Amino acid sequence: MRDFLKRLPKAELHLHIEGSLEPELMFALARRNGVELPYDSVEAVRAAYDFQDLSSFLELYYQGMSVLKRSEDFHDLAMDYFRRAHAEGVVHVEMHFDPQAHLARGIELEVVMEGLSLAQREAERELGMSTALIMAFLRDRPADEAMRVLESAAPYWEMIDAVGLDSAERGHPPSKFVEVFQRAKMLGIPRVAHAGEEGPPEYIREALDLLDVCRIDHGVRCLEDPALVTRLRDEGVVLTVCPLSNVRLKVVERIEDHPLPQLLEAGLRITLNSDDPAYFGGGMLDNFMACHDAFGWSKETFVQLAGTAIESAFMSDKRRLELHRQLAESV
Repeated sequence: MRDFLKRLPKAELHLHIEGSLEPELMFALARRNGVELPYDSVEAVRAAYDFQDLSSFLELYYQGMSVLKRSEDFHDLAMDYFRRAHAEGVVHVEMHFDPQAHLARGIELEVVMEGLSLAQREAERELGMSTALIMAFLRDRPADEAMRVLESAAPYWEMIDAVGLDSAERGHPPSKFVEVFQRAKMLGIPRVAHAGEEGPPEYIREALDLLDVCRIDHGVRCLEDPALVTRLRDEGVVLTVCPLSNVRLKVVERIEDHPLPQLLEAGLRITLNSDDPAYFGGGMLDNFMACHDAFGWSKETFVQLAGTAIESAFMSDKRRLELHRQLAESV
């Protein structure tokens, strides 16, 4: 099954590129940029990856981000992940990035965009991989700051495939960002949002009704609201679920406890993703294998999941047809 899942052409729709920073690269970039880390070895960093919740993860996440200083760093970060993902049979990657977290450190948006866009072109040229860019707003920061970031990104609007909403969910409802997402809609930029991971099902409803999103990132708590489950099914809303992330952040205690089987049984459109693979125990192949080991899913189920991801990805119609063809040939 591992060989089959590796061959399966997979599209990843929920990845935070800053969360792909492996400890080895973290140390290499720290040396290159003269950044002092509070760890003396790669092993010490890995030992710190024992999170109690989303907040404790974010503390380490932002700490690791401090090594990203120059456009070359963002390029190297993205290419490091693209190469690993390519080796696991990933054919398309949609990467969230957090401009506010970098601006707060004095890193201009131009630096981030230059590095990531260079990596996107290189991935297409060298790996045959398509990519998309999702500019995410930090929900625990003020909404007017998010609006300023969106407006300041005007030179890059054509390069941004979607805007998103991420970071600590509790106490930061989607309704806080209505005007920002309305502005993105006016600009013709698609919208996605994290909701229903640690936040309540109502946040999913807000993201749909108030932010007019086309996908929900996570969304696993929808099962607490049967009417919401019916709506998600009837409207064909895609949930970008991250199983190993949910275990590592204690959304569920064990992968065997994950509600993925119930989500599928309810007829919901689901995709599997890695979220922050450097911190959460593995990339796409590890997430697919974890689900196989826990749930005993058939090849047909994984083909269905891969097809849903291709169908709901931000890509050209030509690329979509090409990947659907690849998927059919892989079976």
